[in-house]
Amino acid sequence: MLEIRNLNKIYPGGVHALKDVSFTVEDGEFVVLIGLSGSGKSTLLRCINRLVEPTSGQIIWDGVDITAASPAEMRKIRRNIGMIFQQFNLVKRLSVMTNVLTGRLGYVSQWRSLINYWTAEEKRMAMQNLERVGIADQAWKRADELSGGQQQRVAIARALMQQPKLILADEPVASLDPATSHSVMKYILELNRQDGITVICSLHFLSLAREYGTRIIALRDGRIVFDGKPEEIDDKRFKEIYGEDAVQVEIR
Repeated sequence: MLEIRNLNKIYPGGVHALKDVSFTVEDGEFVVLIGLSGSGKSTLLRCINRLVEPTSGQIIWDGVDITAASPAEMRKIRRNIGMIFQQFNLVKRLSVMTNVLTGRLGYVSQWRSLINYWTAEEKRMAMQNLERVGIADQAWKRADELSGGQQQRVAIARALMQQPKLILADEPVASLDPATSHSVMKYILELNRQDGITVICSLHFLSLAREYGTRIIALRDGRIVFDGKPEEIDDKRFKEIYGEDAVQVEIR
């Protein structure tokens, strides 16, 4: 279980990105974060694995206070937290296979990571994960030879190399067309339903959030303004989240 307790983040310059955010995520949930750009979605996700340091509050995961963890302890904690980014965060000049293998960096010694040494078992795992996302035939291409949707599938395979219990997906389909967006979201949904991996995913489109999330948390100006089931967001709730002038946009 993940517990967020009175989380605040104030950036240099005084921007208060998160304001006393509190909620609990049960194991196996698929939680979608929605809200306008600048509402705090990305900051929240990055605070959970401390890519961004919270200003105050606590993040408790399976009884461990992540906010109090030392750098060595965070290295171990992050092994179990996969991260999927909007811009894929691949090393474009390296092969797809090498990018996927980097998902094991938290498990190997520093010298192995420096010389790029991987065992036969790790290479087998990488190929299995590429097969799972349907791009094993692209394993030896440079990452920048792939389409955006394929690159995001590489990023999913890389996250799987960590054998994660939790996946944080920060706008994973924002750079993709509608058809490719659904393709990528279905892979993430599969990890949740078949592997039991807890997913917290930020999305722009409410239609996608309704289709894939079991629960929606909406942020506005750094505060939670909705926490409930997708079907509970009616027109009134929508305007509370996005503003009176907002119009719902469907993505097909």
